[in-house]
Amino acid sequence: MSSALATGTLDSAPRAGSERAETRPGAAARPRVPRWGRRTAAVAWRVVKPSVAILTFLAVWEIAPRAGLVDKVFLPPFTEVAATFFELIGNGQLWEHISTSLTRALTGFVIAVAFAVPLGVAIAWYRPVADFLNPVLELFRNTAALALLPVFVLVLGIGETSKVALVIYACAFPVLLNTISGVRTVEPLLVKSARSLGFSQFAIVYKVVLPAAVPTIFTGLRMAAASSILVLIAAEMVGAKAGLGYLITAAQLNFQIPDMYAGIIAIALVGLIFNAVLVFTERRLSRWRVAL
Repeated sequence: MSSALATGTLDSAPRAGSERAETRPGAAARPRVPRWGRRTAAVAWRVVKPSVAILTFLAVWEIAPRAGLVDKVFLPPFTEVAATFFELIGNGQLWEHISTSLTRALTGFVIAVAFAVPLGVAIAWYRPVADFLNPVLELFRNTAALALLPVFVLVLGIGETSKVALVIYACAFPVLLNTISGVRTVEPLLVKSARSLGFSQFAIVYKVVLPAAVPTIFTGLRMAAASSILVLIAAEMVGAKAGLGYLITAAQLNFQIPDMYAGIIAIALVGLIFNAVLVFTERRLSRWRVAL
């Protein structure tokens, strides 16, 4: 009897396996996708997904003037604008304007970051500094940069100094306010742990507070980068002999509409590259964060 039971148990094992195999008829024949294939597909989808909306927008831009939905004189098809864009690149005219605008924007942006980040840390970390500077900061924070453009031109002249100073003013407040917010919202347990380990005030700020505030600070940097380009283009439209703002205004006055749209596209591409560089830098500086 025991041998029968043993035989029964031995016979039941392959039967159960065969029953499980029958319930999943395609399991053995299903091809297994390699890991590198899944990664490639995921990367390709991340590239294609945002491109769909852009391609749709460009298709509408191309079709609308040709179908008579808008006047071709005021909105040329995208292919004509693209041809003008590459023509301006080929003759060097667009590079000249881009380099001029980038020099002004980057100079003002770097100067603003160089003093706004340390000032924001000082305001957030030391209460007497905050009490002393807050009234002045609140006064100027609510004053638009473009509203002060005539003041900068009158005081600093119509040359490069006034344009760079206007960019500094526009970039300083997004960086300053986000730095203050980032430092003040650092987890208090991190600061207490650093103090219990004997860290000095400077070491706490440099090794604990600033790394923890990097995401918030870079939000301000990205806002400041957008503001620098916006304000600079407006300043170049008022008084300049070179730059993307000057290119757009000159093309409009001379009724060179494709050139005007080519300048607008150049501004958009410069902004995208500027933002991509900041996003890449933020990821490099905040690799310690756990991805959600």
